[in-house]
Amino acid sequence: MRVPGLLSRYLNGDLTAADFQKRIEANEPKIHAWVETRLEPANGDGPLLGAPYGVKDIIETAGYTCAYGSPLYAGNVASADATLVQQLRRIGGRVMGKTQTTSFAYFDSAPTRNPRKHSHTPGGSSSGSAAAVAAGMVPFAIGSQTQGSIIRPASYCGVVGLKPTFGVLPLNGFMPFAPSLDTAGFFTETALDMRLLWRLLGLPADAELPLTYGMVEFDAEPEMLETFRGAVQTLGHYGCKVKRFPAPDSFAQSLDAVRAVQCYEGARSLREQYERHGNAVGRKLAELIRNGLAMPEEQYLQSLATLDHARADMASVFAEFSVILSAAAVGPAPQGFSTTGDPRNNAHWTGLYTPAISIPMPVPEGQLPMGLQMSAAPGADALLLQAACHCEALFHAASGTGASQ
Repeated sequence: MRVPGLLSRYLNGDLTAADFQKRIEANEPKIHAWVETRLEPANGDGPLLGAPYGVKDIIETAGYTCAYGSPLYAGNVASADATLVQQLRRIGGRVMGKTQTTSFAYFDSAPTRNPRKHSHTPGGSSSGSAAAVAAGMVPFAIGSQTQGSIIRPASYCGVVGLKPTFGVLPLNGFMPFAPSLDTAGFFTETALDMRLLWRLLGLPADAELPLTYGMVEFDAEPEMLETFRGAVQTLGHYGCKVKRFPAPDSFAQSLDAVRAVQCYEGARSLREQYERHGNAVGRKLAELIRNGLAMPEEQYLQSLATLDHARADMASVFAEFSVILSAAAVGPAPQGFSTTGDPRNNAHWTGLYTPAISIPMPVPEGQLPMGLQMSAAPGADALLLQAACHCEALFHAASGTGASQ
């Protein structure tokens, strides 16, 4: 049997919107996942049947707060809906409220706590969206990623996070950061729920399972490496063929290229706020803006060219390995709130425009969650979702929960 996620349970009638509201009342004082909660009225028919969801606080949602994670915009109310919010409303989704994000979606921490261990960060910048799903407050939530802002929080909070192929989901109504990298995505409790949501949006969600998985080991903490290797071994035990793939030099170079593009474009996207407010935009963001404004255009253009070259090189890799496995973060969620973690395991895939998903790996009871990052060729979102559901089922089978694909 399959283990149903929050979205499936809601659509099956096992949970109601009132159940989620009760969970918010019980958990929000400890977790601080929300800027504002206010369930919008039912909006008619649609396959989501009125399912409530969270919206990251850089996304315009008419009548709701849009503060971009900054006290500088406290009380700012959006007058229009982002296109993605409109699409979800058309299929029966209902906004539950706005979820916390880091200041202007960079590295200055939000007030959100990790639901799995409150003394640890939930990650960023989609902090509240990941935490709200992990705490069972909503069946799904919208996030966004410029380096690792979906995949990393999903890994830290023990939920599923999907960063689709660049450009598949509309960004109209999202705060721009680095337009060459910004990507909308979602958090759900399970990969099956993610594939269900994808299908309800009218997007292709069915594909053949990959024959061979590639794998790459990024630099990571021993705990993450041990867990990742154990997960790969489990998949191999259940018949998945996993081999290391020969990473071209441009793959490694793409990390610094993504950082440079984010710095250059982010500085120009947020220059006006910095010139008006200085370090009040966030100490780490202010530093990025100063560095980005000082960056020569030639360095920026060379970084864009590096990413173009890496995408071309990786096309041949994906022709042999349909899905590539890696650790979704450097380690489990760091303790404290001085950092939201390091996105270096995720940035390559953002710059390569590939779809990427994080699913929880098996960990011993009491240990913080860690995610398996899975990536596929640009446009192969359906294949990736199919593979994620399959691997999720194998992990459940290995842990004795009895789930199956």
